[in-house]
Amino acid sequence: MKVSEEDVRIPGAGHEIRAKVLTPVGGGTWPGVVLYSDIFQLTESTLRTCRRLAAAGLIVCVPEIYPRGELAGVALEFDDAGKQAGLAGAAAMSTAEFDEDRVSVLDYVTARPDVTTVHAAGYCLGGHLAFRAAFDERVTSTVCFYPTGLHNGALGADHADSLAAAARIRGQLMIIFGSRDPHVPAAARAQILAALYEAGHEDLELHVYAGGEHAFMRDVGPRYDPELTDRGLDEAVSFLRGRSLQ
Repeated sequence: MKVSEEDVRIPGAGHEIRAKVLTPVGGGTWPGVVLYSDIFQLTESTLRTCRRLAAAGLIVCVPEIYPRGELAGVALEFDDAGKQAGLAGAAAMSTAEFDEDRVSVLDYVTARPDVTTVHAAGYCLGGHLAFRAAFDERVTSTVCFYPTGLHNGALGADHADSLAAAARIRGQLMIIFGSRDPHVPAAARAQILAALYEAGHEDLELHVYAGGEHAFMRDVGPRYDPELTDRGLDEAVSFLRGRSLQ
């Protein structure tokens, strides 16, 4: 399926949020997914993933995660300078600001006449943001790819403590980890799972891919694993397009 792309500006609270919206060609209505990037923002690597999801029958809205300050509109390079800039961008954002922007983006996606149901997904820091997007009752299902900071509350400038609010999630949840992820090692994964079970999410889907490193789905650099990427995307598409509703 072919995909069309458009640049949009979503009104925030005193600022604009730049986003890309990728839509299956041919019209009609589709499930909508707010997809949060890693700390590098709207890179071509992230957009390649978005194109694959849209080609599978999803409307994908991928917003910048740092719409305030000097990183607004900037796609960072996958190098040390880009990493440090991305981490600094996260450290400059409060949990309240991340949440405020999330509401603005969900308002935009929900209002689109071509969107049927609303979902969330994200990678790394974006996986944590997707988890928080699931707090919104409009979000039907959420896929978090190797989310960072869930086990220790780290997100931005303050302590998010997102796991403590997991009972607020009403939709279905899928989390995908790599077994060799140093940011979310086995003990952290066990902590996350225990907290989610305690919050009542006993029917969540958890996948731990043997040999997967952190950011194994980023198709740039030595950690990229094409086989695990295909597996993760297949699982996510099946889940987001309706398996989570059965």
